[in-house]
Amino acid sequence: MADMGEPEFDSREFLKTLTSRPGVYRMMDGAGKVIYVGKARNLKRRLASYFRKNLSSPKTRSMVAQIRRVEITITHTENEALILENNIIKELKPRYNILLRDDKSYPYIHLSTGHRHPRLTLHRGAKRGKGRYFGPYPSAGAVRETLNLMQKLFRVRQCEDSFYANRSRPCLQYQIERCSAPCTGAIDDDRYLEEVRHAELFLEGRSNAVIDRLVERMQAASAALEFEQAARYRDQIATLRRVQERQYVSGSGGDLDVVAARVRNGVGCVQLFSIRNGRNLGNRCWFPRHTDRADASELLAAFLPQYYLGSGREIPPEILLNQPLEESEWLAGALTERAGGRVVLRHRLRGERRRWVQMAEANADAALETMLAGKSNMRHRFEALQEALELEELPRRIECFDISHTFGESPVGACVVFDINGPVKSDYRRFNIRQVAAGDDYAALQQALLRRYTRVKKGEGKLPDVLIVDGGKGQLSQAARVLEELQITGVTLLGIAKGPSRKPGRETLFLSGCKRPLILPGSSPALHLIQQLDSEAHRFAIGGHRRQRGKARTSSALEEIRGLGPKRRRQLLQQFGGLQEVARAGIDDLARVSGISRELAERIYERFHPDREGG
Repeated sequence: MADMGEPEFDSREFLKTLTSRPGVYRMMDGAGKVIYVGKARNLKRRLASYFRKNLSSPKTRSMVAQIRRVEITITHTENEALILENNIIKELKPRYNILLRDDKSYPYIHLSTGHRHPRLTLHRGAKRGKGRYFGPYPSAGAVRETLNLMQKLFRVRQCEDSFYANRSRPCLQYQIERCSAPCTGAIDDDRYLEEVRHAELFLEGRSNAVIDRLVERMQAASAALEFEQAARYRDQIATLRRVQERQYVSGSGGDLDVVAARVRNGVGCVQLFSIRNGRNLGNRCWFPRHTDRADASELLAAFLPQYYLGSGREIPPEILLNQPLEESEWLAGALTERAGGRVVLRHRLRGERRRWVQMAEANADAALETMLAGKSNMRHRFEALQEALELEELPRRIECFDISHTFGESPVGACVVFDINGPVKSDYRRFNIRQVAAGDDYAALQQALLRRYTRVKKGEGKLPDVLIVDGGKGQLSQAARVLEELQITGVTLLGIAKGPSRKPGRETLFLSGCKRPLILPGSSPALHLIQQLDSEAHRFAIGGHRRQRGKARTSSALEEIRGLGPKRRRQLLQQFGGLQEVARAGIDDLARVSGISRELAERIYERFHPDREGG
């Protein structure tokens, strides 16, 4: 319906003077706000299609009814129009355009070949450093998973140069066999550079060449009776073959992306798999906004230019789609121009390629099912956290730590895990803290973190995108030191200081690398997520502490009594209903329990009443 007081848009007069050249159009409402941006090979023909009678799409009818003005920008070429449309959509975010919430930059693996002892690390942003860049990977999580695998296979260092330069003895990574410690001369330069070359070949997708080299070295080591080294080569070969089975895509040795779009109940999902050098680097899913009444083909047509025409995006020569596109040739031409080489979009697929698209569709369906099962509020909170912390991409996994004790007694560290669907209780862990001074929360947190992430480095679990610790700058510094010791990068660290009152809504957040604290409003969905994580970690820690404290008190009270073994201790506790009642019992009451002699009953009584006479 037309806005009251605003004149109707005269489409006939507008179309009379309109050019037939390519360009971009912006539709505006009565308030002058852009509600839709589009591109056209022929502006006059494309805009005339909106003002026909009996438009089939209710969404288009609603949009056209609100138009009060249309502005156009003529471009030299059709491809220029497509690129300009994408830039304007990202800047203005019109309500009727399907919008992709894209990442700020894309992660790569960087091999710093300019150093005497090159390192592997996650990299974002401009590629200014010396060395080689492998990727882009679909997410930082996929990079961390690959780097963790690389440490098991090749033991190339991943530490910061400042950490490397200040070592006088090998760090923890050497002890857990994740680094060869070139910093202290534990490996000679030639052998280290050989490991680097193997890592480089692996990242190039040439793992068969790595295996061939390792077989030669295994045979040579065996002939030289260096059986320990030969065994290490054998284990490397076995691990590489297992990785090949999991990572490599049958029938492909090149670069391509597999993109599938699905829509259900007005919610759209796009799933993308990245394949480089024949290796599956992982996948990502997006839930673009404003997908109500859109079909999968429309969703795909909106996603592809926004995703690939953004700055810094490398475009593969082949993109496999699960839907045909009306303007696929136009888009392919623009992508070819941007990539500097031929780019092909394919949707008529057979055999292996068709199975890849079906795999992407199955993942999109699963993501939609989860989203529609009432998990959308949690995703909204994750998106709000991404915005509040200015993260490069949407976090997929968050871990939160808390330490619980009673005046230093029986400290327990707890780790809880949330993903975009909520708590992941199977990944929760507790750590009974040992050999730290009573009440030393810093040392207790350090021990819990070290035990947790040492296991992760060994392959037991996953790294989080965000790590939250209960406490302020001191706890945050402890967490940063542990991650540096373990050579874990790319994890955002956040500390929660609650202040003296510990009232919800008054938390001060400390973000690693930021000098000023972050204070979020009480209504912030990001703060609600942080509070939920912190509360869950606190609950989980207290539960573990109470059990540990009860066990400790039971053990200290009864286990020290000579002649009272596990079976009799159990009988006592069952008969009296707990340790407190045992402590209150007299000698005669204790002696009535089967297996408890008069002499033993007196010793039990004396344990709880050292200054009183028995009777």
